Amino acid sequence: MLVAGEVKGELARIVPARTCCRRAELAGLLSTDRTVGQVSTFDYGTARIAVQLAASLGLPISGPHPAVWSGRPAGDRSPRRHHLVVGLDRASIGDWTWDAAPACDRRAYLRGVVLGRGSMSLGSSGPHVEFVLRSRSAAEGLRRRLRQSGARAGVLERRGRWVVYLKGREEVATLLRLTGANRGLLDFETARVGSEVRNRLNRLLNAEEANLARTVRAADQQLRAQAAAGGRLGHAGKLNGREPFGGEPPLAPDRRARAQR
Repeated sequence: MLVAGEVKGELARIVPARTCCRRAELAGLLSTDRTVGQVSTFDYGTARIAVQLAASLGLPISGPHPAVWSGRPAGDRSPRRHHLVVGLDRASIGDWTWDAAPACDRRAYLRGVVLGRGSMSLGSSGPHVEFVLRSRSAAEGLRRRLRQSGARAGVLERRGRWVVYLKGREEVATLLRLTGANRGLLDFETARVGSEVRNRLNRLLNAEEANLARTVRAADQQLRAQAAAGGRLGHAGKLNGREPFGGEPPLAPDRRARAQR
């Protein structure tokens, strides 16, 4: 089964060859971040690709370093996962806009959005992808960009946050194709085809079992009817005063006359 972490790991290993695509992916990483001018993530691969892209463009970088959490009770030493923070200057990326970007830049931008904010669930209950954003305008903007790319996304509000979501195998497959997760898309499609084949086979087996059960019930009813009518048959096997046919049906009168000659 395809794991969401494997998809993000594959995306984090993609290094765009073009400078414009690297700039677009950095813009995607920063567009959905919790803190302006920083990339904060739980994933080490995402932090590594952010540093690598910024270094290749000659942009100033700080970090990566663990995020500083406030409000933790004194003496609380329970293990926790911490965000890794990579400091980047958003202004140094330049004036990048979605509407003026070519198709390759748009795909790189969406890859950065998935790495920076995407949450995937690819279980048997149904695949879906979510992006949690703070403002409704940012959520509507992301939904518009996904729809323009061919992925039908929805928006909902949850606990004071705005969530852009993709549901269904077709929409998730479209997102994987757009972002360049080719290995993940192959595994995803393989699992989907296997699931469809199993479902079809189960339906055929259930239909065959139901047909067999109906045939057995019909045969049982016929045997019961013959057993009930058996007392009304004579010892010679006569039925309604007629002799039963032998191995062959009787000949017509004209054919019987010709045969006697």
